[in-house]
Amino acid sequence: MTTTHRTPCEADPVAGLVLAAGGGRRLGGRPKAMLTYRGRPLVEHAVGVLRGAGCTRVHVVLGAAADTVRERARLDGCVLVDNPDWEEGMGGSLRAGLASLAGTGARAALVSLVDQPGIGVEACTRVRAAYTGETSLAAASYDGTRGHPVLFGAGHWAGITASASGDRGARAYLKEHEPELTLVECADVAEAWDIDTEADLGHLE
Repeated sequence: MTTTHRTPCEADPVAGLVLAAGGGRRLGGRPKAMLTYRGRPLVEHAVGVLRGAGCTRVHVVLGAAADTVRERARLDGCVLVDNPDWEEGMGGSLRAGLASLAGTGARAALVSLVDQPGIGVEACTRVRAAYTGETSLAAASYDGTRGHPVLFGAGHWAGITASASGDRGARAYLKEHEPELTLVECADVAEAWDIDTEADLGHLE
């Protein structure tokens, strides 16, 4: 894992973490981070959403076409984290992202996915507001169905890292700790669709 620091970030107990390493296998191999949305790369939009929600520190996990993302996307002020195992799936990116936050002073991570631009500032702000300390565990809910963004207090990072694998990410950990999980309803302010297939690209228009 390689971490690149662009510029110092203001101290903030809740760090934003964008998982943007996907290679877009079902999109003909087009990296999701560089898909265009509202005239700019998806990864720029995702960072802007987390900043709009109050995260002054944002880490971005890159994988597919990482060099291209670095060259073409405007990610000033972000910490860019290379995940060499990005093809493994979301689990590897989540582990790399949480590892990059160790020692930064962050006490929680607000995690979003680069391919969900229908989830904006309002939803991220609501979930971020569920932060109370290092034991915080919260997730957006869409008509009762858990989704993103997800807030992981630092007290959960080791357990999530140990269980995150493949494309399941933190799913197993969240299921195991369901009694501790706060669901934050966001269906009235966001749409939780993913950009996974060619048909989904219509959402970007």
